[in-house]
Amino acid sequence: MRLLSHRCIGLPKGIVFVLLAAMLSFSVFAAQEVTEPVKSEAQLNIETINSDLKDLSDALMNASGEEKDALQLKLFQKNEDLRSALSAAINRDSIPKNELVRQVEMQQKYSQNASVFLEEKIKTLSEKINTAKEEERLTLLNDYQELQHYLDTIIEANWQNIQWLKQLGVDETLAEQTFSELVSKRLRLISASVEYFNQQVSVVGKQLTVSPESEKSSLQLTHLVMKQRMNIAVDSLNSLISIAEQLNIDTSEYKRLIFEVTGSITQDLLDGQVLLSILSNWSTNIWDWIANNAPQHLFQLFVFALLILATSMVAKLTRKVVSKTVISKNLKLSQLMQEFFINMSGNVVWVIGILVSLSQVGLNLAPVLTGFGIAGVIIGFALQDTLSNFAAGMMLLIYRPFDVGDFVFAGGVDGKVSHMSLVNTTIKTFDNQIIIIPNSKIWGDVIKNVTHERVRRVDMVFGIGYSDDLLKAEQVLTDIVTSHPLVLRSPEPNIKVHTLNTSSVDFIVRPWVKTDDYWDVYWDVTKEVKLRFDQEGISIPFPQQDVHLHMVKEQEG
Repeated sequence: MRLLSHRCIGLPKGIVFVLLAAMLSFSVFAAQEVTEPVKSEAQLNIETINSDLKDLSDALMNASGEEKDALQLKLFQKNEDLRSALSAAINRDSIPKNELVRQVEMQQKYSQNASVFLEEKIKTLSEKINTAKEEERLTLLNDYQELQHYLDTIIEANWQNIQWLKQLGVDETLAEQTFSELVSKRLRLISASVEYFNQQVSVVGKQLTVSPESEKSSLQLTHLVMKQRMNIAVDSLNSLISIAEQLNIDTSEYKRLIFEVTGSITQDLLDGQVLLSILSNWSTNIWDWIANNAPQHLFQLFVFALLILATSMVAKLTRKVVSKTVISKNLKLSQLMQEFFINMSGNVVWVIGILVSLSQVGLNLAPVLTGFGIAGVIIGFALQDTLSNFAAGMMLLIYRPFDVGDFVFAGGVDGKVSHMSLVNTTIKTFDNQIIIIPNSKIWGDVIKNVTHERVRRVDMVFGIGYSDDLLKAEQVLTDIVTSHPLVLRSPEPNIKVHTLNTSSVDFIVRPWVKTDDYWDVYWDVTKEVKLRFDQEGISIPFPQQDVHLHMVKEQEG
């Protein structure tokens, strides 16, 4: 396990002095052992590293600026090399045990002194962070994170030192017990910090959702600082858990805490004790939540249901009032316009009622309305054709070229309008087919409303032969039209000789009738004309062709 890392650049000078004291101790030990007659390669390697450490320490005393930072980094790296060499020597038994014990004990003293120093520095820096301005905290947190990481590394190295001494045959029972108590105490302390910072992150997060824009920047910075401090504490807790498991300390509660804070799913969740701890904590939290919040939420649910019921009643009442208002003859609104106002009035009441009901149960409506706005833009792009039909439906609603029940020719279809909406129009043809036409196609084409006017003129043409009595035929036609009960007296019917065709003399017959009587009059007059012309001996010409055959006699030869 490596004691130091490249992340330690720029640590306070006090740490460097602690390192120097340990390194100088190693150098003294190496100088004392130089009188040995025979030295192994491992011994020579350790002596070389100690010599390098002494040279770097001497150079560091007179260095400054970037050169000092570079020397500090080199010292940290050399100490890592020293621990790697010690680990290899212990595993291979390449150096006498008494020498290795002395080396490890020096590392142990160094780790203990560095731990005390770092804990004091971390405490001082933590107090400074708490009192610093918001914009200064992030900078201080970088130093805090470096110190905390280095302390975690020192604790890991302290545990490794105990393992080395046990491997070398030294009785470390008391040291291991003391270290176990230290780890247990630190686990409780760090887990408490994780819970505290996690709670602060949640509190500040809730404040962000309801705070005005002027305060959000400050709260966002506070939220970021708390989240970073929580992450630092989680890293330390993870480091301690790995050591605690080797000491046979129960870590299920701490793993449960890390899972609940970070949400990270790891193999630790497969541990039965961890799962039991998570389920137990969840069940406890659920019952606590029910005990503390159930009455309030039940009351809110009752208020919500009451408001929805009231909204339903108000919507029905509004529809009735609007319905009675729009059907007034004075307004002269089309049926489509009437249905539009009736439906919109009810829908508006429902929307307002639902929003008010949701606000009463504690829902923040600002994000909901913002989401509706964004969703509206997206839906608008996705439903361009539908919106085009909707716009055409609004134009039909405003200009009213036809209404429900009218006979029209629109969108290439003729028939009776049976239903209209803002998106499409349903037309029933004369042979009882139902055709649904998009409003955009109707509005973009010619619209012919057959039944819009209450009175219509029936245009008919009847022909007689050139040999028939013209005046008699005119009298018969006049009698037929004027005697029909459905023909209007005003405007007067128009019966005139219109065209001298190739085989007939054509009369135009144009009576005025009510729109509903159009086809009855047309069919009745056509039938009566045929019957009366037959009675009066008036012919009705029809196209015919005479063929003349001429016989040609053959000439005799």
